[in-house]
This record gives sequence, C-alpha cells and structure tokens, in this order.
Amino acid sequence: MTWENHTLFMEFVFLAYPKRPVLRMLCFIGVSLAYGLIISGNILIVVSIKTEIRLHTPMYYFLGSLSGIELCYTAVVVPHILANTFQSEKTITLLSCATQMVFLIGLGSADCFLLAIMAYDRYFAICHPLQYPLIMTVTLCVRLVVASVVIGLFLSLQLVVFIFCLPFCQDRGIEHFFCDAPPMMRLVCATSHIHELSVLVAATLAIAVPFFFIATTYVLIVAAVLKLHSAAGRHRAFNTCSSHLTVVLLQYGCCAFMYLRPVSSYHPKQDKFISLVYILGTPFLNPLIYTLRNNEMKGAIAKVLTRKYLSWKIIG
Repeated sequence: MTWENHTLFMEFVFLAYPKRPVLRMLCFIGVSLAYGLIISGNILIVVSIKTEIRLHTPMYYFLGSLSGIELCYTAVVVPHILANTFQSEKTITLLSCATQMVFLIGLGSADCFLLAIMAYDRYFAICHPLQYPLIMTVTLCVRLVVASVVIGLFLSLQLVVFIFCLPFCQDRGIEHFFCDAPPMMRLVCATSHIHELSVLVAATLAIAVPFFFIATTYVLIVAAVLKLHSAAGRHRAFNTCSSHLTVVLLQYGCCAFMYLRPVSSYHPKQDKFISLVYILGTPFLNPLIYTLRNNEMKGAIAKVLTRKYLSWKIIG
C-alpha cells in the first residue's frame, strides 16, 4: 500500500481517554489548568528576558529559547488532547498523526539539544570567563538555537517516515492520548528487530548523546569550581548550574524511560500517564525551577507583573 493510499483511507483511534463523563470532565479541567500554567509561566519568562536589559546575556537567551520551544512543544499535543476529551470519535488520519509525531519528537529533541547547549554555555562562563564574551556572541547563540531545532526536526522526520512506511496491522486502536513512537510501533506488523533498533538509534542520538555531553561538561565544571579559593565564588557557580542540572535530570529521565528501551517493555496502561509527565510536567516545572532559584529572574518577572498591574489600573 502506498503512502497516498495510507493517507486517504487509514485512520487511528485513541483509546486512552476516560469513558465516564465525570472522569472526562476531571481530565479536561486538570489538563486545562496545567496548560494554562505552562503558557503563563513560559510567556512570563520570555517577556521578562526580552524587556529586562540586564538579562540580555547568552544564558538567559538560551533560557528564553527553551521556554519558546516548550510553548510550541506543548501546543502540538495539548490542544488536541483537550479537543478529543469530549468528542465521541477520537480519530486521527495517518497524515495528521505523522505530522503530530514529527513536531512532537522534533521539538522534544530540540529541547534536549538546547539543554546540552546551555551546559556548554555554563562551561565556558565558569571555566573560561575571560574568553567567554568573545566565544558566546549573539550570532553564535542564534545559530546554536536554530541548529538544535533543525537537527531535532531532521532526526524526527527520518524516524517518522521510517515508522509510517512500515505495514500496520488491522487493529488501529492507539492506547494513548496522542501519536508517539512507542504506541505506534506496537501497531506495526513487521517483526524484524531492525525496526526496533532504528527507533533506539534515533532516540540515542537525540537523548543519550546530549546527556553524556552534559555529564562530561559538568564534570569539568565541578573540577573547575572546586579549584576556586573563594567560598562565595563556589556557591555562586554551583547556584548558577543547579537549576539547569535539575531541569536536565527531569527532562532526560522522562525521555530516557519512554524511548531508550525495547518496544516489548512498553506497557500502554501505565506509560500513557507517564507520557503526560513529560508533556505537561516538565514544561510546567522548568520555568518554576528557573524562577524560584534565580533572584534575577524573580526580580525581572516581578517588574513585568507590576507594569502589567499598573497599566490595567490606569486603563480601569
């Protein structure tokens, strides 16, 4: 069967949504609240970094880019989840499913690459402070962010084309809330281990390689910080990196659990809820972690909220 025939006639059905009206309502309210907090938190970070001049540094530029990517990342899936909650037929065409997967996995991979770039930025800021302004220029920062998105989408496109060129079984029910690689691979009739290995290779390039890069970078950072004679300097350096490291462990932990394991160990009933953690949990916690542990960000956000409040008061 050709791709065109797949696109015209094949539809998948999502089976993970609650059947009882009360549970559907609770699901809708919970996801809506989480999504609202994700949007408001990440937009606040982007606006604060853009309006506060003292935050116009590479570290905060990357943080703002991370928030922007996570806004797009959640927008690919969450509105679709909310729309499906009260629909009687929760179907999706093959083309729509493939498109959703391309952007979901691509932006998720870009998230991982950007976290690695942020570790690279901290390494030069702490280990090579004199060379840092010369190395981390605005041009390089923009190129690194664009490269993370382009490479993420390229790897995702390769993986999705590979999966959707495989033969699917007659059972078209996806035990999930959205289109993702593990549940889709369970619908493939081909039994060759090459298919499963291809998914693991793509996941390794997008998850394991950046993680090992971050781990190596932080080993060098810790070694450099321990050589500092000033206790205040060590505290400042560790405080700068702790927020980023917390986000890294949260992001990579969820992604590794979902993608860096055999498809045979995928448990639809349990893992569909775990998937909501990295769709809703990490984009919500990331801005929270960065703002609560960063006085500059808290001050910038407070200024933005104060200006908004005063403008509303004047208009009112």
